[in-house]
Amino acid sequence: MDSALERLLPRYDFHERHGVRVDAPPERVWAAISEVTLAELPLARLLFAVRSLPGLLSRRGRGLPSTRELPLFDQFLDSGFTLLAEDEARELVVGLIDRPWRPSGGPSIPIESARDFVAFTQGGFVKAAMDVRMTLDGTGTRLETETRVLATDEGSRRRFARYWRVVRPGSAVIRRGLLRAIKRRAQRPRAPARPPLPMGRTRDR
Repeated sequence: MDSALERLLPRYDFHERHGVRVDAPPERVWAAISEVTLAELPLARLLFAVRSLPGLLSRRGRGLPSTRELPLFDQFLDSGFTLLAEDEARELVVGLIDRPWRPSGGPSIPIESARDFVAFTQGGFVKAAMDVRMTLDGTGTRLETETRVLATDEGSRRRFARYWRVVRPGSAVIRRGLLRAIKRRAQRPRAPARPPLPMGRTRDR
């Protein structure tokens, strides 16, 4: 499958990928992606809170997702990520340009479009993109998430490498938890349709 992530960030310095099989068609998995909430990822909620704390204490940055009942991907966009690509029932890509090794965190460079993201070359930053991708797998769906990070110069590459050694285990926990939450939601049995009533009858409320 031709990947939007590959087109947006074909070269990268750091990389992480996880996958799971879901017993549901891509359309239901896609709906689950847009609906999954932070309440379904309790460990991720804790890790987000810990990472956001320095920025909140210094009153810089908007922090990572923290609201339990709102859709998680909506919160990513509110916290500074940009939607870079969206191909319904196939792939969703979000990204940002940042200096994540700073204690305060927070996105550093606002980007309005995928074109801005691809064209950015200023030194001192990293470009990070994460996708959620679906492919048919028999009667179900292969669901994967991949993260790629490209440093814009050697100094940023060294700084991010130190940061990545610390956060990568937690990053893997969050991504695996996200896939499991999407899978659970997509595989929930749907409520059976209620049979029609005979003419002239009404249901009790």
